[in-house]
Amino acid sequence: MMTVPQTLAQFDRLSDAEEYFEFFGLPYDPQVVNVNRLHILRKFSQLVEAEDKNQSEAQLLAAYQQALQTAYNVFLTSSGVEQKLFKVFKDRPKNVVKVSDITVE
Repeated sequence: MMTVPQTLAQFDRLSDAEEYFEFFGLPYDPQVVNVNRLHILRKFSQLVEAEDKNQSEAQLLAAYQQALQTAYNVFLTSSGVEQKLFKVFKDRPKNVVKVSDITVE
């Protein structure tokens, strides 16, 4: 059976994490994806943004495939809280006083 080459146009139509894995033919554990879906996609997005867009379509798709594998691998051994990919994990609440900030006069 002959496989149809993938294109950036096809890639641009993907939306679900599972669709990305299937598009690139990468194996994945559905449980890992279900638990870390947004974090995997966010890390993938960051890695894709860092790619040189002047590469050929085939090179770019290969780089995107590697980026997805890298993003997935990060969350095999780490958590979203540890990676701090979203603003909510980076912002410090302004109405919190740390015990170390309290002094006795």
